[in-house]
Amino acid sequence: MRVLLVEDDLPLGNSLARVLRDQGLPTLWVRGCTEARQFLEQEAFELVLLDIVLPDGSGLDVLAWLRRRELDVPVMMLTARDAVSDRVTGLDAGADDYLPKPFAMEELLSRIRVLLRRRGRQLSAVWTVGTLSIDTTRRTVSVDGQPVTLSAREYGILSVLAADPGRVMTRLEIENTLSLTETTESNTLDVHVYNLRRKIGAQRITTVRGVGYALEKA
Repeated sequence: MRVLLVEDDLPLGNSLARVLRDQGLPTLWVRGCTEARQFLEQEAFELVLLDIVLPDGSGLDVLAWLRRRELDVPVMMLTARDAVSDRVTGLDAGADDYLPKPFAMEELLSRIRVLLRRRGRQLSAVWTVGTLSIDTTRRTVSVDGQPVTLSAREYGILSVLAADPGRVMTRLEIENTLSLTETTESNTLDVHVYNLRRKIGAQRITTVRGVGYALEKA
């Protein structure tokens, strides 16, 4: 369950990305139209949070591009334009929701839950994959009912994989989603995955050589 956040404001973007990840929603943050189109073409997302005024164009153009390609991912517009005419324009262009700035984080999270429920993907605080349990509110993990202590990076990697069990996540997807600063040539990701396997069971994470990793469904 991945979120694409398209927001050029640095403080707001940092804050939103952190809150979403803390809620157990792996989030990729980009700051312009070009990057947004690039990732939407290459990767799958469950939700797009889209600003309208961006450095290289309008979020409405990204929205129109999405709908022309018949990509039905839910889109919530986040913008300082709060006139009724602006909201109508955004919704008529294909947005699923429209939230004017400034907004309360609690309202944003509530609206996200509504959009995900509409797609039949109930946003639960506890994710269960076989005997592995992840409480995304408390950021705790247990295996066979026993608590497991993970580092922040290990928890982040596990939450990315657990968002879509069975799906192979590429190294680049994991690094982008978690905003890893290491280069793709670094073995830092491999070290984190190795340590994660030791703690939750090596058989739970599959390596697909040359591609990435997947969390086994059971």
